[in-house]
Amino acid sequence: MTIASDLTLQPAVAQAALLAKRKLSPVELVDAHLTQIARLNPRLNAIVTLVADQARATAKEIEVAIMRGDPGGPLRGLPVVIKDVTETAGIRTTYGCPLYRDNIPDQDADVVARLRAAGAIILGKSNTPEFATGANTVNEVFGATRNPWNMQMSPAGSSGGSAVSVATGMSSLAHGTDFGCSIRMPAAFNGIVGLRTTPGLIPNDPMPLIMDGGQVHGPLARTAEDAALMLDAMTGFTDASPISIAPAWGSALTALRDMNDLSGLRIAFVRDIAAISVDDEIGRICATAAAALADAGAYVEETTLDLSEGREAYKILRGLWMIGQQRNRLHLVDRLGPNLAGNIRDGLAVTTRDIADAENVRQQMWAKARNCLRRYDVIVTPMSPVPPYPVTMNYPQLVGGRRLSNYIDWIAPAFLITMLGLPAGSAPAGLTASGLPVGLQIIAPRLGEMQVLRVAKLLQQLRPIGHPPSPKDVHL
Repeated sequence: MTIASDLTLQPAVAQAALLAKRKLSPVELVDAHLTQIARLNPRLNAIVTLVADQARATAKEIEVAIMRGDPGGPLRGLPVVIKDVTETAGIRTTYGCPLYRDNIPDQDADVVARLRAAGAIILGKSNTPEFATGANTVNEVFGATRNPWNMQMSPAGSSGGSAVSVATGMSSLAHGTDFGCSIRMPAAFNGIVGLRTTPGLIPNDPMPLIMDGGQVHGPLARTAEDAALMLDAMTGFTDASPISIAPAWGSALTALRDMNDLSGLRIAFVRDIAAISVDDEIGRICATAAAALADAGAYVEETTLDLSEGREAYKILRGLWMIGQQRNRLHLVDRLGPNLAGNIRDGLAVTTRDIADAENVRQQMWAKARNCLRRYDVIVTPMSPVPPYPVTMNYPQLVGGRRLSNYIDWIAPAFLITMLGLPAGSAPAGLTASGLPVGLQIIAPRLGEMQVLRVAKLLQQLRPIGHPPSPKDVHL
């Protein structure tokens, strides 16, 4: 362990406290992260565009402001990376697509502007599959990102670069987006906390489909408190979005710090929410984690919630979303990668009857989930049905010994929750016998982010897994 990693692997809230007390300067913190990036990123390939000079210049400006006694935002001086599908003014944004290899936007996406306003220092962009279409982080522009717990394995996707950068201390916090599983699954595979937020809580502009609640922005962080800290900078009502909503809390971090136990919380444990089977070891680890929550004072009951009827419906609604997102690139479909092109072609085949039928299924699913969440405060279930799989595979071929017919069904435990517009997060539940992280998905009612983070916070205390092994111990 180096001096840089000793500092950069500290929780972001601890780093923020050192900065606020002037025991650490923003320049020192940025330089420590740049050292960590130089040491690890060449092998992990998590950060694909690095703006070191710009980050140092911003850090110096913040340092001067701190010395003057100027007030600052909750992320002041913290280095952050932005997923490479989200626009950053003056910083290359490729969307993981060769057609945009040299694209430099003129403006920040709203969420990036909010992070900057909160004092975040943008270090660069994190790797993602082409236009975030895939649960393995690889593209033709930058290649594959690797899992720091075992570099032969996938970090999942599509926010895989962000998850790896946080897990290894290459950034204090990281931005991600989530439509199918893209924050939650990388969080699970990398042993960190990731939060899919309630649609409308964080602005999506300039993403197409202004009324859509499918894709959302959210934080990836080493701890639940770190996620709450970042959430405070990202959320807030805006009249620029017709679906914008205000958070149901004042400060997420303050609220979470007052949540120190689970007494009175009703938790439903569901082993297989998608009816696709679950790897035996994953099931045992998640059941043990649920039992630990019960021992900590929660009321935990194992129950069933079968949302599997939504698997086919999601593919139809995903097709509609893909066409909406890629509407201006439909004529370029033959120049796009196979995952993205396949999704576009599937979307073009969708009929209005298909969409109506899928929406009817979604309504039935909503009734089931709402009834469950009337009896329980949160639902917990295995985030992934399988452990991290080889980085050379597009998707796992088998789940619980059963062969999958397509590349998307294995992420059904995540995308079924996306369909319902519910907030959900992943927090570490334990490690497999081979030392790979296992995530527990935590699902709450709309605007129930604080309950998700409450469970994540206590779970991390009850089931600590530590950090990825140092490079000399990582399997090559």
